[in-house]
Amino acid sequence: MGAVSAASPVEVEPTLTPDEITVPAQPWVTIVWNDPVNLMSYVTFVFQKYFGYSKRQAEKLMLEVHEDGKSVVSTGSREEMERDVQAMHEYGLWATMEKSE
Repeated sequence: MGAVSAASPVEVEPTLTPDEITVPAQPWVTIVWNDPVNLMSYVTFVFQKYFGYSKRQAEKLMLEVHEDGKSVVSTGSREEMERDVQAMHEYGLWATMEKSE
């Protein structure tokens, strides 16, 4: 009986064409900035009401705003962040958006 030789598998590097390479969209963020006008309890209320954060999470974000001067409160597409910034302005909070790093 003859010996059966097992061929070793050959690894082939996949070749991608430029059309197949996709770069994920860089998400945007909404930043709420500290201001001398709004009470901490009001900022917490806004974060709970608009974003649906738990009281604990809303307080954490509010403390970041108060102590660090700002906090990232939401991430998403540019259109979503434009909507969130507009909503924060309607609540009287100072907010901006930028591309996430």
